[in-house]
Amino acid sequence: MGSQLNPYIAFDGDARQAMEFYHEVLGGKLELGTFGDFGSSESPDAAKIMHATLSTADGFTVMAWDVPERVPFNPGTNVALYLGGDTPDLRGYFEKLSAGGTVSMPLKKQIWGDEAGTLVDKFGITWMFNITQQQS
Repeated sequence: MGSQLNPYIAFDGDARQAMEFYHEVLGGKLELGTFGDFGSSESPDAAKIMHATLSTADGFTVMAWDVPERVPFNPGTNVALYLGGDTPDLRGYFEKLSAGGTVSMPLKKQIWGDEAGTLVDKFGITWMFNITQQQS
């Protein structure tokens, strides 16, 4: 698989509507998963989108999520860069990008089985990482 870099857009509860609209406009395949789908069914955010991916025939990939209630939502700062894949280099990128910045969520194994983490680099850009774990 290697690695990929995509925009990741944060929404305040309307990620589903936005991604369905982008799907109508751009076509392709839309995948939606709620917080409940990923094991947080008792959460007040259970119906919100935890992860959405739109992949088009033209090679576009747009990703999105609904910000949970516990996370401040600030319009204008709601786009992050998503770096994901299965290469070990991603851990090094996480470390290097966090230098002089702030780690919002340390890189660690998540309930979906992958390692994930988030940081804001020294220039104020948010980076979201997901390192796919090899299936044994």
